[in-house]
Amino acid sequence: MALVELKSVSKTYPRRAGLRTGQQAVVDNVTFSIEAGETLGLVGESGSGKTTVARMILGLTRPSAGTVHVEGADLARASRSRMRSLRRQMQPVFQDPYAALNPRMTVLDLVTEPLVIHGLAAGGEPTLATSTKTSRGRGTRGREALRAKAIELLREVGLDQSALKRYPHEFSGGQRQRINIARALALRPLFLVLDEPVSALDVSVGAQIVNLLRSLQREHGLTYLFISHAMPLVRYLSTRIAVMERGRLVEMGEAESLCAHPREAYTRQLIAATPELPSSAA
Repeated sequence: MALVELKSVSKTYPRRAGLRTGQQAVVDNVTFSIEAGETLGLVGESGSGKTTVARMILGLTRPSAGTVHVEGADLARASRSRMRSLRRQMQPVFQDPYAALNPRMTVLDLVTEPLVIHGLAAGGEPTLATSTKTSRGRGTRGREALRAKAIELLREVGLDQSALKRYPHEFSGGQRQRINIARALALRPLFLVLDEPVSALDVSVGAQIVNLLRSLQREHGLTYLFISHAMPLVRYLSTRIAVMERGRLVEMGEAESLCAHPREAYTRQLIAATPELPSSAA
């Protein structure tokens, strides 16, 4: 059984043209699945519907038609407790590492916030599901467990414990994205939605992040939905590639085969429009 499965999924929004009100399809009849342990690359130009697809998979947006299943559960019909469990298994890493982190929170609080929200600490110890802006109200044992977990997570993404007491503005863009990835890994999810995770970074820094993601996938057996407009980047990281154009899925196949022998003119345009990766990501 696929980990994630979309069946004939569409998303429309109201559109007004003069005195008339109609519907605009942002995603139109999209069907695909993501197998456990693979990376599905979702590629297309801005406005092609990629992020809307991601939001529907994460349960942040309800489809207008069709179904989204995660671990066999229909997200539209899942109970509140089931959705809470599923959300622990699905975590996003967003495009902008500057906007994704609360500037008033330390790295310690940022990385451990998912554990606090879900009432978990390292080793399964319950914590207070309240704001992490302060450690007041947590027991000494709970604080120590959270700190140990944060150190472990930072090491996994190539940062050391000296970062714990610092704030986001003290880090470079690449370091902030590493913090975002550490935060996404806090609950030990099965599935990460990577929405243009390197597009705001320099090419060389982005290549380092892509290599980190590849290493983490091998280490933890993660499944990725990797969203990008850069075909060479998607080809490097992905097992299979799905190409979207104006809300529709126009081509899908194994990464190497699709890039070597694209059927659609649109896919060929995407390949030609973006340069190859630097040697550091090869």
